[in-house]
Amino acid sequence: MEGSADSDASVIERSWDDPDVFAVLFDRYADSIHRYAARRLGSEAADDLMAETFVIAFQRRRRYDLSRSQAVPWLYGITTNLIGRHRRAEARRLRALSRAASTAPAEGSGEGEAMEDRVVARVSAEDTRGRLAGALAGLSARNRDVLLLIAWGDLDYAEAAEALGIPVGTVRSRLHRARSGVREALGGSDPTTSREDQEEPDHG
Repeated sequence: MEGSADSDASVIERSWDDPDVFAVLFDRYADSIHRYAARRLGSEAADDLMAETFVIAFQRRRRYDLSRSQAVPWLYGITTNLIGRHRRAEARRLRALSRAASTAPAEGSGEGEAMEDRVVARVSAEDTRGRLAGALAGLSARNRDVLLLIAWGDLDYAEAAEALGIPVGTVRSRLHRARSGVREALGGSDPTTSREDQEEPDHG
């Protein structure tokens, strides 16, 4: 809450004189940052990315804009910039996930309808994830960043704009292009849709 003693901005300001206070931000957001990084680059890479995000944030804490009570966009922006160093690795991972899903066995060896239902559900989920991975791999890096900050980072348009240092209008246009690409690749469906995206503009 703005002006609260417990706001992220207040924590950061207090950490200027007492560096140990910065651990509060780690406790609040490390898990979320790790989940986001893991979905983009895998769990092993996420460990390093999450740690590096907070090291960089700590080093830059005196430059933080204290008028922004919430540090979430700032942290996601740092993480996304770090992911930018691994564009090729991310694209390779997405393509590998897509190939793995397309070659997964369609049948299980269990008995009974319940087992068959679980197998069908699992294969269907893997196929959807695989097709989505292929669709994401086909997006430009800029459009993928916007889409995934909103869909996986759970940021709103304004927060995504802050994280990437771009206008909200640019976020909207990139998101529109990203969603159009995903829908085209998936035959009209879009499993990443959430929250504000129902109000996405029709122009690019």
